[in-house]
Amino acid sequence: MTPTITHIKDLVERCRYGDKRAQMEIYDRYYKAMYNTAYRITGHSAEAEDILQEAFLSAFTKIESFKENSTFGAWLKRIVVNESLTAYKKINKLGEVSYNDELKNEVDNDGISLDEDDKNNAKVRLILKQIKSLNDNYRLGLTLHLIEGYDYEEICEIMNISYANCRTMISRAKESLRKKLMDHEK
Repeated sequence: MTPTITHIKDLVERCRYGDKRAQMEIYDRYYKAMYNTAYRITGHSAEAEDILQEAFLSAFTKIESFKENSTFGAWLKRIVVNESLTAYKKINKLGEVSYNDELKNEVDNDGISLDEDDKNNAKVRLILKQIKSLNDNYRLGLTLHLIEGYDYEEICEIMNISYANCRTMISRAKESLRKKLMDHEK
């Protein structure tokens, strides 16, 4: 019987030496959260799955560049966000829409993994649905700020906009979301 690898620093160190079991353990720990991040940015489940694979591959091949200035999860999330934004821009540029993706989204609660208690919470589903219905910049800005936890400076860098523009956009996105929620209550 082999000992279970539990601490993330040990896992990262083993990944640096090419330990496949350590890589699988990291994948198992982070894949749901990273998939949700990619899905919320791109809005396409198949694209989110592709991004997830690319991000983990990139993380494992560039693990030497992880300097532990932040947590491994934050470093990995940054890779996923960057990959997702690249895919998002490509999707918008090409105007791609997948019929199967739209059907799947209706079936699996918009592809967002919620705790069992939250699945029954209609208010949470309503808020997520209303965020999804915002225009693309508002949806992306709110997702990065409220759900992913990025601050204004990081969002400015990610979206390549000025600080003032970022604050205005997020403020307007919040107001738009408030209006949609109020309209729904009426």
